[in-house]
Amino acid sequence: MIQATELHNHSHDTPLKGATFEQLKCKECGAEYETKAIHVCELCFGPLEVKYNYDEIRRQVTRESIQAGPNSIWRYRPFLPVMTDNPIDVGTGMTPLVKSNRLARRLGMKNLYIKNDAVNMPTLSFKDRVVSVALTRAKELGFTTVSCASTGNLANSTAAIAAYAGLDCCVFIPSDLEAGKVLGTLIYNPTLMSVKGNYDQVNRLCSEVANTHGWGFVNINLRPYYSEGSKTLAYEVAEQLGWQLPDRIVAPLASGSLFTKIYKGFQEFIQVGLVDEKAVRFTGAQAEGCSPIAAAFHEGRDFIKPVKPNTVAKSIAIGNPADGVYALEIAHKTNGNIESVSDAEIIEGMKLLAETEGIFTETAGGTTIAVLKKSLEAGKIDPDETTVVYITGNGLKTQEAVQGYIGEPLTIEPKLESFERALERSRTLDRLEWQQVLV
Repeated sequence: MIQATELHNHSHDTPLKGATFEQLKCKECGAEYETKAIHVCELCFGPLEVKYNYDEIRRQVTRESIQAGPNSIWRYRPFLPVMTDNPIDVGTGMTPLVKSNRLARRLGMKNLYIKNDAVNMPTLSFKDRVVSVALTRAKELGFTTVSCASTGNLANSTAAIAAYAGLDCCVFIPSDLEAGKVLGTLIYNPTLMSVKGNYDQVNRLCSEVANTHGWGFVNINLRPYYSEGSKTLAYEVAEQLGWQLPDRIVAPLASGSLFTKIYKGFQEFIQVGLVDEKAVRFTGAQAEGCSPIAAAFHEGRDFIKPVKPNTVAKSIAIGNPADGVYALEIAHKTNGNIESVSDAEIIEGMKLLAETEGIFTETAGGTTIAVLKKSLEAGKIDPDETTVVYITGNGLKTQEAVQGYIGEPLTIEPKLESFERALERSRTLDRLEWQQVLV
């Protein structure tokens, strides 16, 4: 094993008895580093990932000990890269796993579940998971100012949780974001930088700021810790399915990190004996206007060609995805697939989920539902298998996306006959719509 730096004997750091992570390890060359704020290998520039002592986790953890834990992501603390027994807990996680009836019937599926992070706390997206972990670790590493490059949800989350934790916060977003996401960041009173450029340009700027200002960027120098928070989406699903793994998951792809961490989470539960081993197939969802991973999958490439994003699904519009190749590997390795869908299909996906299950998701969730539908129709998903669809954010944040594609209120006089006329008109319109569908 290459030792890229002197590894400390951690005993004189006196971590709590509970710390289960030991080093950062390069995913490419295997070089190992101390658990500091560093995210790229100095030897091969590969990404660093947290390495755990699974024997120690196995000693600490049982199904019972998890269930006795807090009703948040921190019930899985031994699997997360923090030392403290007092992490930042704002009630993040343990979101509903909804057994779908009406959407399943509409799509002709037997066992469809919806993991609904549109109601995650505190900012209604899965990013609350990764930020809770990143900021807990940031405090342990001595950072007082935290930051991020974001397409919206991460900015909301970083600003909110930093406010709760009493950390200074400066976040960076592309200047064309949806109003709900801008407002949903500003309310927490961070410094908000709106950059004239796309996410990839924002990210490059942030790398320079991280180097010069010594701030804790959750998705740059704290990325190895931050990304581990996504594993909790795997743990919760396994626990909510009665300590079993599904046959398939469908999840959105932006950087590709979420996809890889759900995979890692399932593997870890198998490794420490919490669930039986099972091959789970992974389906990834991208928008056609920003589908570099899907394009590589369909062209049989093992590398990603960066693209310039142009889609309504801004929250997943990352043209140069950091973990794209790893997401690609998982899709192949699990006999899964990666599909892309048009903006029109994404909006239809948002409407379909809302009309059938009462869940209003943002564009990323619309993408995921549309890819589920497309993959089923193409025979790439077996309608009988137990499938979990990950809904990662809330539709109230991207209202612009569906404006003009949904109905208008019927304006009436405060009189019974006015109501009756409007009701008759709406029923006629419904009938006409059905006749169009039948034609």
